[in-house]
Amino acid sequence: MSDLPLWTPGPERVAASQVMAFMQQANQRHGLALKTYADLHRWSIGERGAFWNLVWDFCGVVGEKGARLTEGEAMPGAAFFPDARINFAENLLARPGRGDAIVFRGEDKAAGRLTWDQLKAAVSRLQQALRAGGIGKGDRVAAMLPNLPESIAFMLAVTSLGAIWSSCSPDFGERGVLDRFGQIEPKLFVAVDGYWYNGKRIPLADKLAAIAPQLPSAQRIVIVPYLGEAQAVARAVPRAVTLEAFTEGHAPKPLAFERLPFDHPIYILYSSGTTGVPKCIVHGAGGTLLQHLKEHRLQCDVRAGDRFFYFTTLGWMMWNWLATGIASGATLVLFDGSPFAPDPNVLFDYARDEKITLFGTSAKYIDACKKAGLAPIRTHDLSALRLMTSTGSPLAAESFDYVYGSIRRDLHLASISGGTDIVSCFVGGEPTAPVWRGEIQAAGLGMAVDVWSEDGRPVRREKGELVCTEPFPSMPVMFWNDPEGKKYRAAYFERFPGVWCHGDFAEWTAHGGMIIHGRSDATLNPGGVRIGTAEIYAQVEQIPEVQEAIAIGQDWDNDVRVVLFVRLKDGVTLDDALRDRIKAKIRAGATPRHVPAKIVQVADIPRTKSGKITELAVRDVIHGRPVKNTEALANPEALKLYEGLQELRS
Repeated sequence: MSDLPLWTPGPERVAASQVMAFMQQANQRHGLALKTYADLHRWSIGERGAFWNLVWDFCGVVGEKGARLTEGEAMPGAAFFPDARINFAENLLARPGRGDAIVFRGEDKAAGRLTWDQLKAAVSRLQQALRAGGIGKGDRVAAMLPNLPESIAFMLAVTSLGAIWSSCSPDFGERGVLDRFGQIEPKLFVAVDGYWYNGKRIPLADKLAAIAPQLPSAQRIVIVPYLGEAQAVARAVPRAVTLEAFTEGHAPKPLAFERLPFDHPIYILYSSGTTGVPKCIVHGAGGTLLQHLKEHRLQCDVRAGDRFFYFTTLGWMMWNWLATGIASGATLVLFDGSPFAPDPNVLFDYARDEKITLFGTSAKYIDACKKAGLAPIRTHDLSALRLMTSTGSPLAAESFDYVYGSIRRDLHLASISGGTDIVSCFVGGEPTAPVWRGEIQAAGLGMAVDVWSEDGRPVRREKGELVCTEPFPSMPVMFWNDPEGKKYRAAYFERFPGVWCHGDFAEWTAHGGMIIHGRSDATLNPGGVRIGTAEIYAQVEQIPEVQEAIAIGQDWDNDVRVVLFVRLKDGVTLDDALRDRIKAKIRAGATPRHVPAKIVQVADIPRTKSGKITELAVRDVIHGRPVKNTEALANPEALKLYEGLQELRS
């Protein structure tokens, strides 16, 4: 790493930052003498109740706080604000900013914007329609939508009533949708008539007609127009109505909000499905709200009137993170479609035109811009842009260089990392500190993040497991259909009892920052999108010629690419035609992101004595790392088949 930082905030910018204002309030209220972010971080984890209480007040949370700030010390089980009553949507709509509430662009095919009054009117009509349809506290509403203004409005209406929102993007295959929504039994299913991607018009009537009968709990299906085919789709899909028909007769009126306990569920998100159907991760209103407000206001310095953009879909937690931006009075700048259609500069054009102040994206997008030779520093006026955030996968050191050399020099670049599991971040931006090449700046406030060795010892300047040693508000409320909490405890607390083990391979730096070296489990992560191997297997194993398969992530070109190994029936050889059929099946049944970069034929697949295939062992072999605990394998000799494969060298 370089001896000099790539960027350092000026003293005026530091003094004007919200994190400094927050620190001053902490000093005044509690008689402290905090001077630096590091001081503030130590206090935030040492005095959890006082810290989160100040976040509540500083960010102006609307609701009844109650007397108690925390309850319990153990994870899982510890609670925050156990007597509080709030409503998530009420807080998101409580502080209208200046100008537009939402701006939208869908490639070059669609555009629109909503004022704050228009957004509230849309939410009001949906709220009335949902209530008339019997949707209330605890009911699930599942949505398969693009990143549209209607998606934000629907989420706000659902959560305003105390119902629970769950979403995916419309490129999910039939099985991918049902593996998720089938578990939570939604009372209402919201879908779009189709979408655009890379200039192509993709209608969804046939997919929705296949999904609808397999979601019997959905009493009604609402079709949101995008391609202009909503009426035709509604006629073709059982129990479906158009959005226009759903809200007919409901004129806008003042919104009503159902205030509920702090941990009342608002979101169900999904694990990657590595070992089976995805786990349904339930997040609460208060924890999600406080974490997002803290990250937006204190870690990202988001203010009223800012223009807040994140390149995301409704199948990624960054959409949930983005949506909370309106709670700070920021304008949400939405985009749906390919970031390279109709040309590679489309998102930089958008940033220039809408004067975006926070530009959020994935590490893969930044790398793709670098490889495409884009240099918006020479072609675009991005003077409004203050912060660029990157997540989804580790941001390579060379990509830091690219951002400062080819996008904007006076820019806070924040690599951030957390996950669906906490719908927020463990580590991320620090507005008062320098940016060092290849490093995440700091642990998040209120997050007792550390790096531990395999035997549970804190380590410095050494790779280990990313852990969190103290409770925090956005821990999941529960997993759906996990009444005794067994799956929940096994997911995070089995490795180190009472300590959250996140599954990231991490390392502290000399500057107090962090480097994430990737996932330490078998989850695939190409281009920053979490992919479960079980979702790939579910499609591949429907191919008659395939006996079984194993998928791993291979480190490749500062990213991860998916490699699929297949054991075929006797006498069958993998040729280009079979490869194409396998890829087409995965693309149609899962998503295009699940399609492997390489498909390789093998004679055998290693498995444990209990019959489970061993992805981690195969991944270690192809990376030239020793395999631990081979005595647990029923056929350890199979690992030899994966050594030095010529197909994986290009």
